[in-house]
Amino acid sequence: MHMSRTPPSPTALRVADLLQSARNTFALRPDAATCTEIANTLDLSALRKLSFEGEIVPLGKTDWELRAKLGATIVQPCVVTLEPVTTRIDQKITRRFVHDYSDPEDPEVEMPEDETTEALGAWIDPAVVMQEALVLAVPEYPRKDEAELGQLVYTKPGDAPMTDEDARPFAGLASFKDKLEGK
Repeated sequence: MHMSRTPPSPTALRVADLLQSARNTFALRPDAATCTEIANTLDLSALRKLSFEGEIVPLGKTDWELRAKLGATIVQPCVVTLEPVTTRIDQKITRRFVHDYSDPEDPEVEMPEDETTEALGAWIDPAVVMQEALVLAVPEYPRKDEAELGQLVYTKPGDAPMTDEDARPFAGLASFKDKLEGK
């Protein structure tokens, strides 16, 4: 098996070069151009103050653990008003890189789903972990504090509109029951 000495990216750390006896620290602060590129990939209006710093420490004789702090300020359009919503993300991130990793997708392997553990390869790239963590941290439905969704009305052309209330299958039964009981 031929191990490449050429890193897959400038931020990748070669596992063979990591020190078992010391803290292998890293600090990533992507420049404005990289932040814009990541923002475009994630459909964000803006990404500012992105930082990912931490360490990779040995976990037993063959495995490694990456511990880091993710910091970012993101701007997204509000799902209701489309006005910009700014969110500050500050999260502790942990990833384990395991030498004899079993794929949880494999039907033969009974393992709880764990997104923090992955197979150990020749390289550990903090930038990849940073982007994955950022994807998970981005709010799915950003909303301005005062933004209300209102009531949705469902209809086909020429039909009477159906409201959220009409869409509840047992909404009419309660009033029918009340009538039967003479309320």
